[in-house]
Amino acid sequence: MATINTSLMAAKALLFLSLIVAHLGITGAQVGVCYGLMGNNLPPIPEVVALYKSNNIKRMRIYDPNHAILNALKGSNIELILGVPNSELQKLTDPSKANSWVQSNVVPFWPSVKIKYIAVGNEVSPIHQAGLAQSLRPALVNVFNAVRSAGLHEQIKVSTAIDTTLIGKSYPPSEGAFRDDVRWFVDPIIGHLVWAKTPILANIYTYFSYVSNPQSISLPYALFTSPSVVVWDKGRGYQNLFDAMLDSLYSSLEGAWGGTLDVVVSESGWPSEGGTATTFDNAKAYYTNLIRHVKGGTPKRPNKPIETYLFAMFNENQKEPQYEKNFGVFFPNKQPKYSLNFGAQRTWDITAENNTSALSLASDM
Repeated sequence: MATINTSLMAAKALLFLSLIVAHLGITGAQVGVCYGLMGNNLPPIPEVVALYKSNNIKRMRIYDPNHAILNALKGSNIELILGVPNSELQKLTDPSKANSWVQSNVVPFWPSVKIKYIAVGNEVSPIHQAGLAQSLRPALVNVFNAVRSAGLHEQIKVSTAIDTTLIGKSYPPSEGAFRDDVRWFVDPIIGHLVWAKTPILANIYTYFSYVSNPQSISLPYALFTSPSVVVWDKGRGYQNLFDAMLDSLYSSLEGAWGGTLDVVVSESGWPSEGGTATTFDNAKAYYTNLIRHVKGGTPKRPNKPIETYLFAMFNENQKEPQYEKNFGVFFPNKQPKYSLNFGAQRTWDITAENNTSALSLASDM
């Protein structure tokens, strides 16, 4: 009888631990924060990296291969989206220059810097940047090939941050579709990413959608504060605009043979002043609710955490117009603008909440 009881207790303990690990895995999908440098009053780079670490921010996006940042990140265990600026795209259509870029900006820093993605270009538009658009896919492929030649293509994914205004029809989300006149541009990029098994990056701002159409979009819907479903679409209920925009992108990808792609939300934020609806309270509500929300999924892809990067770490006083200066979640003096929880405590809380359920389930064995 003692042997049976011991075995039962061991089984209960194993089940309990496995449930905790499972919940840690689900809730461990933390948000990152974009680190821009367009300010003349920003802290020294090593202090910024220390600020990420002290606030449990495990992911960072930078927009060019700044070696001072890369050196400061060594050994930090912070996962990184490393940007290739749009100004570099034409040069990187030359495979030898793409190889040199990777040899200079990636190889010397890996693996002490955890480069997770390389973002080749940011929101390139074939409508407004026709010449640049011609360069994007060749540069993307050449950087991918250079990373593969370095033997790092399994560890570092090479992608691009797509311009979501190329979605011509975004409502309802199930009927999202890219504009016909840009398919020549987006389809080959999507095709390459599908072949390379690489997520696509997308900057998703409910703020800009709201201010461009406040007659049709309510502020609570944009801020995740709507008390009930606002939009029904083929049996799926949408209580916030972020989900609707992301699901519209998923639908658009499906229409361009990219339905297998994951989407990384490489920017999302709300300014605290300088424009329409840019209050401190609105911005705080948006960031707080976004951090909480992306631990789940969208109606189209439920229960799938959404890797998301907040824009941005600091207010940047050299940007224009005025509202662009005020996206920071920290002030340049390193003080937090809002009281945000970047993941650690919520992971523990959710696990703790489920401890009772785990023990109850184990006791029923």
